[in-house]
Amino acid sequence: MSGAEAGIVIDLISGVISIIEATKTVYDAAKDAKGQPEAFRQVAARLPLVIEILHGAEERTHTLDETAQDALEPIMESCKAKAENLKKIFQKVIRKDDDKWYDRYKKALSTLGKGDKVECLMEGILKDIQVLACERLKGTATETQVKEIEEAIKQMNEMPSSLQDKTGGVTQNHQGSGNNNANTGRGAQHNGTGDLYQNEIRGDAHFGSNSSNPIFYNYNAIYNQSDLQTCLKDLRTTDPRDDKKRIEDMKGGLLKDSYRWILENSEFQRWYNDEQSRLLWIRGDPGKGKTMLLCGIINKLEGTAVASASGASGSCLLSYFFCQAADSRINSSTAVLRGLIYLLTDRQLPLLKHVRKKYDDAGKELFVDANAWVALSEILTNILQDPSLERTYLIIDALDECVTGLPRLLQFIDETSPTCPRVKWIISSRNWPNIEEQLNISDQKVQLRLELNEDSIAAAVSTYIEHKLGDLAKRKKYNSRLENSVRDYLSLNAEATFLWVALVLQELETIDRRNTLKRVEAFPPGLGPLYMQMMNQVNKSDDADLCKRVLSIMAVVYRPITLRELVSLDDALNELDNLEDLSEKIEDLEQTVGQCGSFLTIREGTVYFVHQSAKDFLLQENTSRELFPSSKAEVHYKIFSRSCEVMSRTLRRDIYELHAPGFLIDQVELLDPDPLAAVRYSCLYWVDHLLDYGTTGNTSSDLEDGGLVNKFLCQSFLYWLEALSLMRSLLSGIVMIKKLENQLQADKSPDLYAFIHDANRFARYYQLLIEKTPLQLYCSALVFAPDKSIVRRQFEKCIPPWIQRMPKMQAYWNPALQTLEGHTHRVTSVAFSPDGKQVVSGSRDRTVWLWDAATGAPLQRLKGHTDQVTSVAFSPDGKQVVSASADATVRLWDAATGAPLQTLEGHTDWVTSVAFSPDGKQVVSGSGDKTVRLWDAATGAPLQTLE
Repeated sequence: MSGAEAGIVIDLISGVISIIEATKTVYDAAKDAKGQPEAFRQVAARLPLVIEILHGAEERTHTLDETAQDALEPIMESCKAKAENLKKIFQKVIRKDDDKWYDRYKKALSTLGKGDKVECLMEGILKDIQVLACERLKGTATETQVKEIEEAIKQMNEMPSSLQDKTGGVTQNHQGSGNNNANTGRGAQHNGTGDLYQNEIRGDAHFGSNSSNPIFYNYNAIYNQSDLQTCLKDLRTTDPRDDKKRIEDMKGGLLKDSYRWILENSEFQRWYNDEQSRLLWIRGDPGKGKTMLLCGIINKLEGTAVASASGASGSCLLSYFFCQAADSRINSSTAVLRGLIYLLTDRQLPLLKHVRKKYDDAGKELFVDANAWVALSEILTNILQDPSLERTYLIIDALDECVTGLPRLLQFIDETSPTCPRVKWIISSRNWPNIEEQLNISDQKVQLRLELNEDSIAAAVSTYIEHKLGDLAKRKKYNSRLENSVRDYLSLNAEATFLWVALVLQELETIDRRNTLKRVEAFPPGLGPLYMQMMNQVNKSDDADLCKRVLSIMAVVYRPITLRELVSLDDALNELDNLEDLSEKIEDLEQTVGQCGSFLTIREGTVYFVHQSAKDFLLQENTSRELFPSSKAEVHYKIFSRSCEVMSRTLRRDIYELHAPGFLIDQVELLDPDPLAAVRYSCLYWVDHLLDYGTTGNTSSDLEDGGLVNKFLCQSFLYWLEALSLMRSLLSGIVMIKKLENQLQADKSPDLYAFIHDANRFARYYQLLIEKTPLQLYCSALVFAPDKSIVRRQFEKCIPPWIQRMPKMQAYWNPALQTLEGHTHRVTSVAFSPDGKQVVSGSRDRTVWLWDAATGAPLQRLKGHTDQVTSVAFSPDGKQVVSASADATVRLWDAATGAPLQTLEGHTDWVTSVAFSPDGKQVVSGSGDKTVRLWDAATGAPLQTLE
């Protein structure tokens, strides 16, 4: 380092001292003024300590060598930025002549940002000083000063927020009987049980008692209600409470006598009462009533939560999720975690801070991109380890219906359940050996096998028969003899299976009373034989071909579909020329669904399988040959091609007739009738059906230039984006475009590839605009797209005529595909993962970031280095990241979870470069200490020092 460069560091320290002294002067001039927040007094009281230590550092800097002086620069630059902001706030806020500090403070933060509250800035300054005095310039501070720094940092961190709105916190004591009500600011006062909502939450709201007083406490972060609701809205893929109600309604309601037995079961009681029993696995064959048992348990635990909330005992929290393989919204491991987190945070809003840590950087892509599982699992782990969390119950039903990511979900449950003592889990599934193997059953994990509780289940089934048959007998006017005969047959043949009884009773609904006994005795015992008989009935019906077409569509779609969607997916159900008035066709379709042998059911206009086992039966080899005479892939292709045709005929510009380009999506209301009703499924899944057709080795001309995909996109691409925006699903469309781009080869389909590549740039660049104002697609998005954008040229006719003069734009899209923002200082090193799907970056802000290369979304922020990061690299298998730092260490990280794996220590100066060996077994590092070191990547052990 030259003398001039050394002078830069000394000037930085001197500059910070001057700023801090100026800040102290401002405060001293008005320190006795009325109305000042306590935080200002506390912050000002620490200023002399900072000044003293910095004077000592300034003197010692002259004695350092070049490398050591260079290491001080990022620390002092960081400290200077905070000090300048602190001075600005003090200058704008502090007045001796009036007491309106709060108003000025609020206005100042609106300019600087609410993260620059005075206590936050002082905490940051103190941490920088701590690094300076305790690591970089040891001996600068006395032992007393070091302790004072530590204590000051702790006090700043624990200090209540300095910006408490007039609708802010309530500190309240209450003794004796009667209500203790307090209400400040906007919003309604709430007393009693149920949900409590406030207009605004400032930071973490903790309800309960501390060592001294019961309080409503505000922490540092400030989030208004709109921010919180937006985060919850983006997190939500389903509300498990609605799923529970839907499932109970579809199954005819929850009978208390059908689940009461499990609450008294010894295994359940062991799990419930034993602190060491953290997980209960309820396992059994299909149709044994596992889902309804869990609904009953949830009701029991909900009652416990209500009782504890009213003061009966310590508070508890409950979250649950129902997996369903036939619904793509709720059949993946990421969907399970999103559902659990959503219900936890919706019920205890302060827990949302764990989501916001990542969400504020990434937005809603955090929940849907390729690394959503990594982020969500870390968020849920942090929630479950939150010190404020009381007893918590997590329940997941039908793990066997988790189609995507079941192994990692099981691993998460297996690893988390022993490490979170305040959390108890209940899961249910079929008797799958792989689930048992992955759960690694131990003393902390309790199994409740339904087959070993045959008597209890049989008694519950008898109660179910008594209730359901009693209702049927009244409607059908059975005499007592007939009712008894039907009851006897059901009881003898049910084999303790609720589903078998439900299916037989459903069939009896359609049978004339005179033929009831004859028909009921024809139903074979067991689900498999019953399904086979139902399929035989379909084959014998007058509409056998039509029923099988409906069943084949339902067997391959990715979620339950509405009657309007179903009627549009097959030309046998409705001609393309008749897409306007579907009422008669829908009535006909309802009858057809009713003739599908009780495999399907309709609820509120949506078609479902009666049970996952019914769909499994249709997809097994023997039945599927009958249902898919050509192949299942052909059904995928028919749905794809029909979807393109239906969308081409239905989608149009301004389909909701909003007219105004600035019409906000939050103001859009669902129309009745909804012009998108018949094509909602097609808009979301047409690409998936095409790709699933191709996965079986089929080749399609539809992905060639001039093919069906090319024609659809050239005609309707913007209309499709508008529809997706109106459906709040634009991000799904961007993912579909990327899937198509990955599927194509530029040399085989150059025109289509060029269009999709341009469409991808267009949709990504204007994503936020289109999501907020759908009709700006045709205005701002088209107008400001590059002159040679294929999308702009193709849809130029859609630009409103009132735009007379077009701006001169660049010819092509900017070569920069993404701008990855998040680091707060210079980025010093970057690298791609071997598969090109991730980027790693290191910075002088002491952090390492992992990014999604396709979307630009931040995936992980790796913290641990105490000085700037100088070099980063991926391992050859992409599973690890290595980083080097000016703190003289090398660190290894897990690329999937962000967890630190090893810290390699031995260098005595900056580590300037780092890399993996080609086989990934060794790490090499170079340092300012003039050595190269080789390390064992698995153990972190030093292997050689090359001098």
